[in-house]
Amino acid sequence: MAVTSEEKLQELRHMTEESQSIVFFGGAGVSTESGIPDFRSVDGLYHQKYVWPPEEILSHTFFLRNTKEFYRFYRDKMLALDAKPNKAHLKLAQWEREGKLSGIVTQNIDGLHSAAGNKKVFELHGSVHRNYCTKCGKSFPAEYIRDSRAEIPSCDKCGGLIKPDVVLYEEPLDGDVIEKSVRYIANADMLIIGGTSLNVYPAAGFINYYRGHKLVLVNRGVTPRDSDADLIVRVAV
Repeated sequence: MAVTSEEKLQELRHMTEESQSIVFFGGAGVSTESGIPDFRSVDGLYHQKYVWPPEEILSHTFFLRNTKEFYRFYRDKMLALDAKPNKAHLKLAQWEREGKLSGIVTQNIDGLHSAAGNKKVFELHGSVHRNYCTKCGKSFPAEYIRDSRAEIPSCDKCGGLIKPDVVLYEEPLDGDVIEKSVRYIANADMLIIGGTSLNVYPAAGFINYYRGHKLVLVNRGVTPRDSDADLIVRVAV
């Protein structure tokens, strides 16, 4: 007999109730309900039309060579500062307060997990809420980037170029964030993966460090790791 969605949700609740060290590994799909588009779905950013492909615009080389166009795209598509945490963010924050969730490993740069109240958040790709001067190192909030009248925001201290603290294509992930993410995943008694295609490496490879028997995939579509899951919950489009 086919397992119904409600039965799968009941199984998910039962698994979480039995767990005391849950780690959530999430991607862009977690924030779509907050109004932030994902990247790889049929209506995601990578399927929209621009003069340059988003993958090129969001690269280190493009940032340096065509900074004005980078910031035009970045302000238009990446700075969703009015977005609010949705039910998924709030549930994860509740689990952390209850002592069930040990940490979140996220590929998102929107900062919504922290806005919901989570403290142990490992942002693999950085955050739009952190920005710094490439010359003197001064830090700036995302609002400074959004509200700057200049096409290319510059440091109000030394005039240097400001760069968002997000990992662009061609840039490495932060080693400290990698180490902590892997350690938390390896020590988890339950790993929930949500809203990610698991096609972006090296991040997707981190789940190989999970050694438990409660691997849950919550996603809209099929992922390369479906055969490894102990439970799969499909989310309606």
